[in-house]
Amino acid sequence: MERKNAITMKGSGLTLLGDEVKPGARAANFTCLDKDLKEASLDDLKGKVKLIASVPSLDTPVCDTEIKRFNDEAAKLSDGLVTVFISMDLPFAQKRFCQDNNIKRIKTFSDHRTADFGMKYGVLIKEMRLLARAIFIIDKDDILRYVQLVPELSSPPDYDKALAALKDVIKT
Repeated sequence: MERKNAITMKGSGLTLLGDEVKPGARAANFTCLDKDLKEASLDDLKGKVKLIASVPSLDTPVCDTEIKRFNDEAAKLSDGLVTVFISMDLPFAQKRFCQDNNIKRIKTFSDHRTADFGMKYGVLIKEMRLLARAIFIIDKDDILRYVQLVPELSSPPDYDKALAALKDVIKT
């Protein structure tokens, strides 16, 4: 499935691969690599509320700000919450980034090997083989409760809307 001009980068249209996911749907299981090169999946996070952020690369200013903000805010909301950032960065780069920036409350997963997450969540950018910027909030029963696909790749997500949706899901 290709969605042409689904997002832009500096005004130029980009094509997203994979089906668009919508709130209310069952979250698809996916396989990525964690920072220690071990397979990680949605199934590993069962029974928890999940905030999953897909980003192009942690080594960009907008992604840097985004992971730091969620490290500070979202991770404080509940012990039953897990926050995951997924990018095409190599696990080694993700590990270094987290160590250098004192990111301790967020798991980082790399989708570089198979793009399984990118395809199953409809955020793989065809022209770049990077992931689009998006926020997915998944409840304890693995149902998607909130999806925010950021229309302009170089723009940040709407933090206020995402955090409000996250608080609502945690309450239920």
